Amino acid sequence: MVSSVRQTGLSNAADCHVHVFDTARFPYARRAAYKPPPQEAATARQLLGVLDAHGLTHALLVNPTSGYGYDNGCMLAAIARSPERFRGIARLRPTVTDRELERLSRGGVIGLRLDLVGDGVELLRGRRAARLLARLAERSWIVQIQCEKDQLAAVAPLLRESRAQLLIDHCGRPDPAQGLRQPGFRALLGLAATGRAAVKLSGAFRFSRRPWPHGDADRFAKAIVDAFTPANCVWGSDWPFLRMPMRVDYGPTLACLERWVPGAADRRRVLWSTPARLLGFKPIPGSGAR
Repeated sequence: MVSSVRQTGLSNAADCHVHVFDTARFPYARRAAYKPPPQEAATARQLLGVLDAHGLTHALLVNPTSGYGYDNGCMLAAIARSPERFRGIARLRPTVTDRELERLSRGGVIGLRLDLVGDGVELLRGRRAARLLARLAERSWIVQIQCEKDQLAAVAPLLRESRAQLLIDHCGRPDPAQGLRQPGFRALLGLAATGRAAVKLSGAFRFSRRPWPHGDADRFAKAIVDAFTPANCVWGSDWPFLRMPMRVDYGPTLACLERWVPGAADRRRVLWSTPARLLGFKPIPGSGAR
């Protein structure tokens, strides 16, 4: 599984964390804090080529904080181009209207991303946050959360009390030096008991302090798989690897999954059965997904 999922015997498989950019059609937001340079700004067409080269059929597009902020237009256009292969996670302000949520749902959006790393834990504090989670739960939308270190500990009570389906990015981005008992990671494992939380086995290069194969991420990935089981874990590449100080390639990132989930049957769940159930992916006609 060095660079392809074909060895798993899967006819369908999903990358559950990617971003797309098309600055020719969708210029960056004027006030974007970070505007990805050309070598990071990859289009939906380029994404399809990467997926095909590595044997993946589906992808969950995450509207990036970088470049577009709350403008979901580029992501929606990508989904419209390949609705059988793509679903989306939007970035929205807490004051978003029901009409806008309905429009996005029709466009293939299945959830909202809350970026605590970029916007702070205040996003999930107070009555307004509780109301937003309740509205999303009523629509059966996913609440996807990017956090790091101990941020999740500060907001875990609200998340546990909500009825929303939760999806945590990048293994919660723990601090490897603080070990498995750090408050943020303990809060992440505690969400498994809710029965409505899942985790992305992704982004080791975002929190590891070692070069590939990011061995210091292994114990965190193992603890997540043990707590959540493969029925509540998905895999994501984080392509096209924004804001990295060194080169990151797709194949080595995918290869981490074989080490984290050594059983072939469990990897098939992570790559297809679980994302199909949680995210609503359907087999590509004629592909005969197993």
